Amino acid sequence: MSNTNVRKRRQRKWLPHPVLSGFMVILWLLLMNDLSGGNLVMGALLAWFIPYATQSFWVQSMKLHRPWVAARFIVTVLWDIIIANWIMARMILGSPQKLHPAFMTLPLELKEDFAITLLANTISLTPGTVSADLSADGTYLIIHTLHVDDPDEAVAEIKARYEAPLKEIFECSNP
Repeated sequence: MSNTNVRKRRQRKWLPHPVLSGFMVILWLLLMNDLSGGNLVMGALLAWFIPYATQSFWVQSMKLHRPWVAARFIVTVLWDIIIANWIMARMILGSPQKLHPAFMTLPLELKEDFAITLLANTISLTPGTVSADLSADGTYLIIHTLHVDDPDEAVAEIKARYEAPLKEIFECSNP
């Protein structure tokens, strides 16, 4: 075994999910709303310790194939959260009787557990929608929405805005 492979193996053992750790540091700093040295150190310690302590529970390693698509996806989700907050506030404060709640079935093209989990969480982060259930075979999500005029159009939009980028980021066949 070459020295490079040995180093990579040791790095995986001590830093099992570097991308996740990076996101965790950023998330910690955003939650603390303070860029002090103490918060940076605490965020780095947590970002190292949590994946290290839980690495035996992870079935698979997270592989990020397209980082620029991931950055675009994050911006899209943040924008959608802002817009959905505005729309939901207007609808609820306006006339709640005009709301059309519904359950929708979203057939999944995603196969990776992590990507499916990220999709379900992304849907739940957007105000007015929540992922209610995942089928036992992992082929579709049940989504509840507070207001939808055309469920098929809403499913198509979720697939295009969220599922397609996640598929490209985590399940790309040519990394």
